[in-house]
Amino acid sequence: MTSSEAPSAGADRHASPDVREELARSSRALESAAPPEIIRWAADRYGDKLTMATAFGPEGCLIIHWLASIAPRTYVFNLDTGYQFPETLALRDRIARRYGIDVVLERPATTVEQYERAHGGPLHATDPDRCCADRKLAVVTRVLANFGAWMSGIRRDQSPDRAAAPIVGWDHKYGVVKISPLANWTKEKVWDTIVREDVPYNPLHDKGYLSIGCAPCTRAVALGEDERAGRWSGSVKTECGLHSR
Repeated sequence: MTSSEAPSAGADRHASPDVREELARSSRALESAAPPEIIRWAADRYGDKLTMATAFGPEGCLIIHWLASIAPRTYVFNLDTGYQFPETLALRDRIARRYGIDVVLERPATTVEQYERAHGGPLHATDPDRCCADRKLAVVTRVLANFGAWMSGIRRDQSPDRAAAPIVGWDHKYGVVKISPLANWTKEKVWDTIVREDVPYNPLHDKGYLSIGCAPCTRAVALGEDERAGRWSGSVKTECGLHSR
């Protein structure tokens, strides 16, 4: 499948059995490839129909580090809910200075003040699923309507929801190809590479925040806790829904 054959805005955004099978073959072929090889494959295959979403986690920063030399014109965006940590937004500026890549802040239709006024207060405290749907999922759906493929920094060892993530696959939720260059990497391998290659990362990681999302829904984790234990702590929620099937 060439970039011209990839689903694009205005198409029905369903993948035929032949397309899904080709994606599965590509995923198997790339299973032992290094992440930069996977990124190069994605850039060659999808061209300007490729995008990347990042929450500025260590994986996303590492992918940007490689993108800077492989495909620096790739459209990279962040879902700016209005609730992000100041440290996260400052990291965006550091990345721009280091790599010349300006990560676009894609925002919901309403500001935090407007949103909370409409719902009688912060919805993340009473209905976090609805908050994520409105301020993340609706935004990424809008952005991905303009692309044929997107890259993410998810790893299989992060959570049960991500354990079966392929390197390349069809994302039924958004109707695009999804590429996860670090799917089969471990947390240790990610951090070893960040330290070795001096990749900028969020300083909150040094304060026990192993997985960082919106400030009201993120806490530092204790020694021995799962790396995503600090997300929506005290509730059964473990994912915002971006990567759920």
